[in-house]
Amino acid sequence: MIKVAVIGCGYWGPNLIRNFVACPETELVWACDLDAVRIEKVLSPYPGVKQTTDMNQLLTDNDVDGVAIATPVHSHYKIAKAALEAGKHVLIEKPLASSVDQGMKIIELAKSKGLQIMCDHTFCYNGAVLKIKEIVDAGTLGEILYFDSVRINLGLFQPDINVVWDLAPHDLSILDFIIGKTPDHLTATGVCHAGNNIENIAYLSLGYSNSFMAHFHLNWLSPVKIRRTIICGSDKMLVWDDLEPAEKIKVYDKGIKVQHEERMQKEQLMVSYRSGDMHAPHVDGTEALSLMVKEFAACIRKNRPSLTDGEAGLRVLRILEATERSIKNDGMTVQISHE
Repeated sequence: MIKVAVIGCGYWGPNLIRNFVACPETELVWACDLDAVRIEKVLSPYPGVKQTTDMNQLLTDNDVDGVAIATPVHSHYKIAKAALEAGKHVLIEKPLASSVDQGMKIIELAKSKGLQIMCDHTFCYNGAVLKIKEIVDAGTLGEILYFDSVRINLGLFQPDINVVWDLAPHDLSILDFIIGKTPDHLTATGVCHAGNNIENIAYLSLGYSNSFMAHFHLNWLSPVKIRRTIICGSDKMLVWDDLEPAEKIKVYDKGIKVQHEERMQKEQLMVSYRSGDMHAPHVDGTEALSLMVKEFAACIRKNRPSLTDGEAGLRVLRILEATERSIKNDGMTVQISHE
């Protein structure tokens, strides 16, 4: 069994702890948090797990194979660097780091140590996302024309990062996993309503070298919670509603047919519409996080890159950083670096 430790027992840490304990391929041996009362409460169902407020205790434990980091974004680089230098494989909650420079340094350090970096892009292990990936790869939708995502709700307002850094990593990692294309440029706008210069609403558009485009609506100040993605293909269209209890994915046999006709010595554009059946494929209900921790164990055991490795995290980080520049410059078009 792969022996792991979790650093951070706040919002996401308890979910990791629960799944590492339940996973037959991992053994949770340590959990760490600066708040001793909180860690004791979180670990009360798991008396066999050692607890500490000093991460150096678990980093110097030679029995620990991997460390999962579930702390605020600004601390990711420092903790990941310490874990790698201690010879531990690392799983980092999204996003990978606070900057592209930090992300690149983490990846380079892992390579030099012969260790694996995995980013906790949990949605890439979600049954609906895996099914969508299968549908897209099979060519069912035809040529993919656009990707449109809405992720809005009331709260949680974060004190240190804006709505883009909080919510966009989910959808950007999904886009990266399903489509597998790298954007060339982007434009983004955002606004702050809390008086702290931290945007709580943002709109992001990614441009590519071909006619494909992707758009994201992110919002902490909405009266309703919406988690909906539309993927339009030349043959069919797909809608994924993550809040739908039953038919989460719906594939529509809808589209257009464009013809150019010569009329009265002028070329005219003729558009006809097609509307056929709707199909709702079965979606595996296995908890995504349980598959994610299994993948972490597998990438350690086999010493191979994970499905959501450091490079995947870095691709998302590059977009986040470019988005920040665009928002701060009134929606200016920003080129996305791939180096």
